[in-house]
Amino acid sequence: MGKIIAVANQKGGVGKTTTAMNLAASLAVLEFKTLVIDADPQANTTSGLGHNPKSVEASIYECMVDGVDIQSIIVPTNLEHLSLVPSHIDLVGAEIEMINMENREEKMKEVISKLKDQYDFIIIDCSPSLGLITINALTAANSVIIPVQCEYFALEGLGKLLNTIKIIQTRLNPDLGIEGILLTMYDARLRLSNQVVEEVRTHFKKMVFDTIIPRNVRLSESPSFGLPAISFDADGKGSIAYLNLAGEIVQRNGLQKATN
Repeated sequence: MGKIIAVANQKGGVGKTTTAMNLAASLAVLEFKTLVIDADPQANTTSGLGHNPKSVEASIYECMVDGVDIQSIIVPTNLEHLSLVPSHIDLVGAEIEMINMENREEKMKEVISKLKDQYDFIIIDCSPSLGLITINALTAANSVIIPVQCEYFALEGLGKLLNTIKIIQTRLNPDLGIEGILLTMYDARLRLSNQVVEEVRTHFKKMVFDTIIPRNVRLSESPSFGLPAISFDADGKGSIAYLNLAGEIVQRNGLQKATN
C-alpha cells in the first residue's frame, strides 16, 4: 500500500511546489512508482512537469466536484515511474461548489483511495492556504511535509499550520503524521540562513529533515522547460539535495528498495 504525503504551508514562496515536483521525480528516479497530485489552482506542478493546464481534459477539480474517475485523467511525465494528476484554474471554484456537499472534507480521500495500492508514493502539492482543498489533502494524507524557507519570518504562520494539523488529527484524520519540516532556499553565505537553520533545529529537533534544499538557479529554471530538476540538471546542487531528501524519506519509512 502506497504512502500519501501532502506538501503544505499556507505561506507562499516557500518552495512547496518545487518540493512536491522534485521529491516526486527523485522517488521515481529511485524506481518507486510515484504519483504527484497538483491540488493548487495555480497549476505550477502541472506546467512544471510538461503539461499545459489550459489544455488538460480534466483535473483533480472534476474528480472532486463532478465525480470523474481519477484513473481517467492521470497523465505521464518524462520519467518512467512518475505520473501526474493535473490541476486547472477551475479548482479555485471548488471550495464554493463543495460547501454544501456531505463529507466535503473527505472528497479527495474518496477520490484517491482506489489508487493507494497502485503507487509506492502519492505526493500532493497543496495550495498556499488553509482552505477546504488543503484540508481535503491533509485528510487524505498519511503525513505532511512542511517546507520552511531559510529567510526572515521563516516561522511566521507555522504555528497556525501546526494547529490546523492538530485539528485535522482530532476531527478528520487521526493517523495524519508530520513527515518532517524541510528547510528550503538555504544560502550558506548568509548569516540569516544559518540562524534560521539553527533556530528551527533547536525548536523542532527531530521533526526537521537532515537534508537542506539550497537556493539554486537550476531549480528555478527547470519548470520553464517542463522538467523536474533531475531531468534538467542531474548533477546540480538542487537535484542532489532532492535525491537526498527522497533517500531520507525512504529510510524513515523503512523501505529497502522499490517495488516492481
